[in-house]
Amino acid sequence: MKVLIVEDQFIEAYDLQLILEKAGYLVTGIAHSVLQAEEAIARERPDIVCLDIFLDDKETGIDLAKRLKEKHIGFIYISANSGKSILDEVKITQPYGFIIKPFRDQDVLTTLEIASYRHSHNEAILQHGADAVKQKIAEIIAAGTTKWEDALLQLGCALQTHIPFDYMDAGHATAVNSTYDVTGIFRRNVSDYTIIDAKRFAEISIFSLNELADLKEQSAMLQEPAYYNDNALIAFCAQSHIHKVIMQSFGLKSALMLPVTLPNGKHYAFTFYSKQPDSYTQAHLVIAGQLKEALAGFADARYTVTNHKPTTLRKMTPLVAPSYPKLFEEMVGNSKKMLSVFDYIKRVAPCDTSVLILGESGTGKEKVAHSIHKLSTRIDKPFVVVNCGAIPDNLAESILFGHEKGAFTGAIDRKIGKFEMASNGTIFLDEIAEMPLSLQVKLLRVLQENEIERVGGHSPIKINARIIAATNKNLEAEVAAGRFRMDLYYRLHVFPITTPPLRERKEDIPDLTYHFVEMYRKKIGRKEITLADSVLEQIMAYDWPGNIRQLEHVIERSILLTEGTHIKEVYLPKPYKPEVAESADQKFETNGLVKTIYENERDYICFILKKCKGKVYGAGGAAELLDLPPSTLNSKIKKLGIKIKAF
Repeated sequence: MKVLIVEDQFIEAYDLQLILEKAGYLVTGIAHSVLQAEEAIARERPDIVCLDIFLDDKETGIDLAKRLKEKHIGFIYISANSGKSILDEVKITQPYGFIIKPFRDQDVLTTLEIASYRHSHNEAILQHGADAVKQKIAEIIAAGTTKWEDALLQLGCALQTHIPFDYMDAGHATAVNSTYDVTGIFRRNVSDYTIIDAKRFAEISIFSLNELADLKEQSAMLQEPAYYNDNALIAFCAQSHIHKVIMQSFGLKSALMLPVTLPNGKHYAFTFYSKQPDSYTQAHLVIAGQLKEALAGFADARYTVTNHKPTTLRKMTPLVAPSYPKLFEEMVGNSKKMLSVFDYIKRVAPCDTSVLILGESGTGKEKVAHSIHKLSTRIDKPFVVVNCGAIPDNLAESILFGHEKGAFTGAIDRKIGKFEMASNGTIFLDEIAEMPLSLQVKLLRVLQENEIERVGGHSPIKINARIIAATNKNLEAEVAAGRFRMDLYYRLHVFPITTPPLRERKEDIPDLTYHFVEMYRKKIGRKEITLADSVLEQIMAYDWPGNIRQLEHVIERSILLTEGTHIKEVYLPKPYKPEVAESADQKFETNGLVKTIYENERDYICFILKKCKGKVYGAGGAAELLDLPPSTLNSKIKKLGIKIKAF
């Protein structure tokens, strides 16, 4: 692997070079500034750049990182500071790793190995996506349909997972014979698309077809793929008026444009738009470039250029947009943020890449993990769930990796661990941030070597389990606090998926509410249950700190408390506020002695349990008020020696 070092401190740069060359890496050079780095990259393109954040230069390593992203070159940051402010600044550029000064040989080599792993897996995901779309395009061309719109719809569905869009259009790059011939697709929800032909777009935009054709003629025509986010799109629209009309007609804020050349020399364009201001990245541009030839073939096969009419190859039943499979039935939602989650699931599922699911408690992280498993080639193999927060520290290694007979007192038989149970399948490590540091080291080895060793064993055991991890914590903050290993974080962070909190997708609340009403109606055997409009308004106005899990519990409780068939009211717990204000001394001191963290945590949990009358699980329980998974709270109760019966 070729590595470029960008470091303005000579001794540190030289030490890093020695470490890398001793391990077999090819160091292409040492640059002391951003300008020198760009010159070195022009001479010989590296695979990875080791990049100091703070250079003795006008430009910083972060400035160079943005250009490396554009060139699709991976990079690792070098810094003496791993504080939260630095991590917040650099994570925007999505580095492959982070080396802390002064660096040790093993830290450097581990980080480079992780960077290589992430770079290759990112490349694999992009290539897999491009290959899948190319295959679908070939199938559409081979099948033929009566209508161009049907074929375009199929193309849009195939592209959505890899180049997400709210609106996509395709047509000649310039008006042909003063005709506006662009056809668009508007995405309404997870599997509902609407065709917007030229006539329909004229009605929406309040421009005539002739006016649209004139605007297209006056607009800029790109020669190469490009993307424009937020203000960059506004600036581009100042010289491309047709794009401005499209942007304003559908409330779009970013765009990716893919011009292609047909075999007859005519210019054609596929354009993708999003309502989000920062939807497109260099990765989308890379996959768009890989699809240029296939899309040119699609346009050529589907259009008769002589009369600019859709080609009819042979009469067949029109194709329709494929609906999402049943695996998404329990994941209710058509908000923009949930559509993105569905698209990410479809994109990563076919690969064997590790996935990190981020999100608050109760947002459905386990359902996302299960959906990834169901859409993967491992669907018929085990899906093993491990709650890292509920495993006792002294048994954690045995539970995860198994043990041999006689490995410790009480080990009367050999036991297979969770990783072996998940071999050839998927293991879901929930609450990964709760894993002890000693186990994090062993998990890193599993990710690197694909092998485990049972407690008391003497030889490694090869396994083939896909790892999906999840957490409700800010892992960057955990890394900065020293509670989570940075190398493990970057190893897991190959493909992150964030599940949005319910307060950020309130448009999904009515569908979720009726989903849970119907689910519990069937569960308790009632023929009909209806919901008062005032109740739905109350539910919509609530902020749902416990997210979907809390909403489900509230609906379940309301149904159980409703004697008839009509729910007229729901109980929504108020955010916790202490009834009696205490001074800092009263809160944190006992008889003049400062309380420990554990004493404060114990007192707080006891206070909540008292409020809930000892109830841990379900609606109105302590777990809901504390916004913790019940299993995690139960584990804390045991560790802190709290007796439930006392409440």
